[in-house]
Amino acid sequence: MPQKKSTIKRLRQDKKINARNRATRSQVATAIRKVKTASPEERDAALRGAISMIDKAAKGGVMKKETAARRKSRLVKATQKSS
Repeated sequence: MPQKKSTIKRLRQDKKINARNRATRSQVATAIRKVKTASPEERDAALRGAISMIDKAAKGGVMKKETAARRKSRLVKATQKSS
């Protein structure tokens, strides 16, 4: 166990940040899954929601900007192909 106060605080912060990031990544994955399994009528709304979640994750630093762009691009491409 660390002795320094700053190290102890850093571990506490890391635990919180890790939990928040994991929750956000999980929400993004769920949103993407909903798009892929949605019926054609519901697909547009699900796609908008997923893109919004991906943008929020990128803005919050959970994923990199280019990763977010790539995921959005692949998601749109997949929905257009299956339509």
